[in-house]
Amino acid sequence: MIDYSKKRFLVVDDFSEFRTSVIGMLRLMAVRQADSAPRGEDAIAMCRNTQYDVILHDYNLGAGKNGQQVLEELHHLKLISPHCIFVMCTAESSQAMVMSALECEPDAYLTKPFNRASLQQRLDKLVERKTALKPILDALAKQDHRAVLAACEKVTLEHKRFAPQCLRYQANALKALGQRAELEKLLQAQVTDRPMPWALIALGNLWLEQGKLEQALELFRSAISQFPMLPALFDGLAAVMAAMGEPKQAQEYIEQGIKISPNSLQRQQSLGKLAKANGDFDNAVRAYRQAVDLGQNSQFRDPESHLGLAASLNEQAGDQAPNPRAVLEIRKTLGDLGKSWKGDANLQVRAQLMEASTLIKTGDQREADKLIQQASTQLGELDTFFSAEVALEVAGQLKALGQEEQASGILHTCAEMYGDDAKVMQSIAEQTDDPAILNGGKAAQELNRQGIRLYQQKQFAEALPLFREAQAMQPRNISFALNTAQSLLRMLLGQPDPELKAQCLECLDQVRSMPASDARYERYQKLCNTVTGL
Repeated sequence: MIDYSKKRFLVVDDFSEFRTSVIGMLRLMAVRQADSAPRGEDAIAMCRNTQYDVILHDYNLGAGKNGQQVLEELHHLKLISPHCIFVMCTAESSQAMVMSALECEPDAYLTKPFNRASLQQRLDKLVERKTALKPILDALAKQDHRAVLAACEKVTLEHKRFAPQCLRYQANALKALGQRAELEKLLQAQVTDRPMPWALIALGNLWLEQGKLEQALELFRSAISQFPMLPALFDGLAAVMAAMGEPKQAQEYIEQGIKISPNSLQRQQSLGKLAKANGDFDNAVRAYRQAVDLGQNSQFRDPESHLGLAASLNEQAGDQAPNPRAVLEIRKTLGDLGKSWKGDANLQVRAQLMEASTLIKTGDQREADKLIQQASTQLGELDTFFSAEVALEVAGQLKALGQEEQASGILHTCAEMYGDDAKVMQSIAEQTDDPAILNGGKAAQELNRQGIRLYQQKQFAEALPLFREAQAMQPRNISFALNTAQSLLRMLLGQPDPELKAQCLECLDQVRSMPASDARYERYQKLCNTVTGL
């Protein structure tokens, strides 16, 4: 018999009668501490002050956050312990609602109406499982992934029936530790022994990251034949097709995933981006519109959905002016972006250029010129540069608006910062034939490649001059600066030298404008922290 008297419960439902009814059931189970809330926002606020053992949360709360969005935010803000039991309760029976509730992976899904006996039966099983997994959950709460691995072995021996859950925790820990070979071995063994959906998805995504596209393609297709109602498999297949250079097929697979589970913000964003790239602006508008709507109460609200919707509405009209209704939606969407992300100068520039493009189509050149001027002024004052993808987009917008000189400047900076990426240079070549932009970094790139080879052979002293020379040619190139800084740091760790430290910090300062979205940003931060601490 499980003792619930010391466990803290939170019941979240927009109907007061239901909250009262559930709390009454809990009282009969000897629960003493039971709070309630009518809205998801209230539940998040209460979780800031109280660590609950069990949360019974309705999925659909009307206006405001739904249960999925609350659970996502609780995890994102680290307001919910791995030990907490989160049960999604709902009377909804539509596929869209059920799949959305399941995709956010609560501990259980409970269909209304239910009685005390069914509630207690479900909770008893969940408490029993959490109790058995306690060593793993303790390690997970401390973010100690090596301890998670050790705990998984222990729990598997003591509670064999929870071995499948232990395997998943083990896989997550290996991924967090970057042990890709061990992770691949574990996943392949699991898929061979018993093809669980989570293992199929994880292995497919791992192969995708490793560039094993044919293997990932075969795996996802086989998995879909076994689990045709699992939308994450269609997401994976779409990602593989996109990586293979097949965006139209990628869009088809994302559309199949959306038919199964349409309330995923990230999935709608993916469809919008693919449809826009494919010139399918009708579907792009629908997807981005849905993403903007879903984002209103989501932790994952993304300004790219607003920009994508505005751009797709503009492109939907072709060379003609968008109809008045579309113009109104564009300006409202960009206005919302301006209010919600008013501190982001990069977004403001992009929104201004986007709105200017629309106004020119409608014949309002005077207002468009004002926006172009504002954007041009802000471009010269940006603290952080754009990602390569966004920089190319902004350069294209500026060129279309007749701002050739600024467009060329954006492409030049993009080539310097990201020019060691062949795909970026290929995209830049589609916008300009200026040899100063296209060929300016070739010598530096060759020096950097030679430096990398020497560094990998542990010839650190020989690698450093090559990195330094490459960086001197292109000071803002992110890879060159980080490689030089890392080589200088290696020397500093062996023999502290104030001058070398200053040189290292100067290298890092030259790429301080790199966007936080860049994959190398974490490396940059670690280098900054390490060097500063010496």
